[in-house]
Amino acid sequence: MIEVVPTGAGGPGAQLRLRPPRALTAAQFRVLFAALAGAMWLVAGLGWLAGNVFAPVFALLHSAGVALALRWLWRSGERGEDIAIGPGAVEVRRGTESVFRAHPHWVRMRVEGDEGRVLLSSSGRRVEVGAFLGPAERSQLVGCLKEFLAAADRPQPMTQPGSRQ
Repeated sequence: MIEVVPTGAGGPGAQLRLRPPRALTAAQFRVLFAALAGAMWLVAGLGWLAGNVFAPVFALLHSAGVALALRWLWRSGERGEDIAIGPGAVEVRRGTESVFRAHPHWVRMRVEGDEGRVLLSSSGRRVEVGAFLGPAERSQLVGCLKEFLAAADRPQPMTQPGSRQ
């Protein structure tokens, strides 16, 4: 998912927020787990009635394993990237860590490979952005980045002291 976030000061520049696509909301994930756990416990109860005394223990372990797997899957969907493009800098952040920063005039964007990897590079440093996006979203990202990088590299109009805009 690509979200264009308005800049805080309303000045020149743009910010892109990239997030992995999610098929389910948090509430839907809870309903999915409840349905899976309910089915496991139903089968375990039937197994216990048939004489398998270990069926509830295995259902408990299996429920815990499914809960951990779904939790890990949900947490992996929280990763993302923020790309701030302004007249003074292009910055790529993953979480709270800045992984790339350069002046927009020197930043070059390339699309590599069959899968369409999007790379930003400057002064020998490069970073891949949007690796978790699908092919259609990556092509949309390329269009956005081209537009915003070109706009950030244009010279800003000079203002006269005391004039208003």
